[in-house]
Amino acid sequence: MFSKTFLNLGCATLSAAACAVADSAAPAAPAAPRPNILFFFADDMRADTIAALGNTNIQTPNLDRLARRGLAFNRAYMQGACRGATCVPSRAMLLSGQGVFRIDEQLLRDQTWPTAFGKAGYSTFISGKWHNGEKSLPLCFQQARSVFVGGMTDNPLHATLRDLKDGRLTKLRVSTKHACAVFADEGVRFLGKHKEKDGPFFCYLPFDAPHDPHIVPPNYPVHYDPAKLVPPNFLPQHPFDNGEMEIRDEKLLPHPRTKKGVGRMNAEYYRYISWLDTQIGRVLDALDASPYAKNTIVVFSADSGVARGSHGLIGKQNLYDYDSVRVPLIIAGPGIPENQRTEAMCYLFDVLPTLGSLCQVPAPPKSQGLDFSPVLHDPGRAARTDLFFAYKGVQRAVATSEWKLIWYPRAKQTQLFNLKDDPDEIHNLADQPGQAAKVAEMFALLKKKMAEVDDDGNEWQNKKNQPHRSGAMPAVTVPKAPAAKGKP
Repeated sequence: MFSKTFLNLGCATLSAAACAVADSAAPAAPAAPRPNILFFFADDMRADTIAALGNTNIQTPNLDRLARRGLAFNRAYMQGACRGATCVPSRAMLLSGQGVFRIDEQLLRDQTWPTAFGKAGYSTFISGKWHNGEKSLPLCFQQARSVFVGGMTDNPLHATLRDLKDGRLTKLRVSTKHACAVFADEGVRFLGKHKEKDGPFFCYLPFDAPHDPHIVPPNYPVHYDPAKLVPPNFLPQHPFDNGEMEIRDEKLLPHPRTKKGVGRMNAEYYRYISWLDTQIGRVLDALDASPYAKNTIVVFSADSGVARGSHGLIGKQNLYDYDSVRVPLIIAGPGIPENQRTEAMCYLFDVLPTLGSLCQVPAPPKSQGLDFSPVLHDPGRAARTDLFFAYKGVQRAVATSEWKLIWYPRAKQTQLFNLKDDPDEIHNLADQPGQAAKVAEMFALLKKKMAEVDDDGNEWQNKKNQPHRSGAMPAVTVPKAPAAKGKP
């Protein structure tokens, strides 16, 4: 009997028949162990706030090292929201693998991806922010420690936290340190206690930073110059009423916005991101020191961007890229290209279907997400060809690899941006005669995408875990595409 080593070295010198006999006689190679998952999720973190990805004003050394170890997505997105608290639907989309018109925000109606990982033999763990209802947490995760159940805390230095014990959440306790530090502590603790006999793990750490209030420990040494942090698309006022100008987030700074006020807010915001980066670094250090370092896929993303002065806006209740729907996404691990970036377009609700494919986890029956794992082997490949976004009944948008159209049915406004030439969405081309054909093309795509999800353009929400149209807004009709004039 030939040894497998010998076959690998010298099979070319044997006859084809001899090689076939030798191969059939050799023992089958053991199946490779399924990878672990370590998933960091931030809250309201713009996609352009990582130093290694081009922001020269911020310090993010640990996210930088993750980016050097893996693949960064330039065009990852959340799909939108039916409410001002966009993190609720965003997190529901991520965990369910479903689009914004399909999700049950309380994650009770359909099996989630964390549940699917658990059923497939993974040890599932969470520490961090949970904004999708108390009842669904024990259905999604087997283990939970130091969970903040809710949207935001008045002071993350004294957050109210709970554990999962015997399938139920314990009573509230007040943290004695910053919530992000506690969540990182729990991640480190989990990595230290996990045993290989427990199977592979799915460790989910959804931080509540850098959501406001931008509070870090007072002795944290990193500070920023407000004068350097006014965004290039700053405006004192949004050029028109986008349908959501009086929501809580837009009242964080007075109108009209000033460069001084926006710069001061962004200095606090950037400082909070650097603090978050420090906590993520502690968990990455623990992973590197563990037996699981070489077989763990590490993911970093966020539930949404946020305006912070861009376009005269402060919050994320809009469909601009960095102001809301574009999110950071870095994936690193065995077999994934290092220190590369991709233009492949995807939604947040595509991420767990992709990880499920890599981990041989069967998809939940109602998951809609796209498996973009081919991009992880070849960053030059495409994923989605176009994207559709919605915010309440007041904004709709579509995007391709180059173009983006935002439609405001109430305000009767249209914006067209060339994202390759104008990634900050400064120059609205919708009214230029030479772009009439492109506007018509994008409106046709918008109408198609709306029809695919049964979107009539009205406000919508979920009640009793079922899709529901509230009828809060008068019915609207997508306008007929304008006649093409000139060259697009």
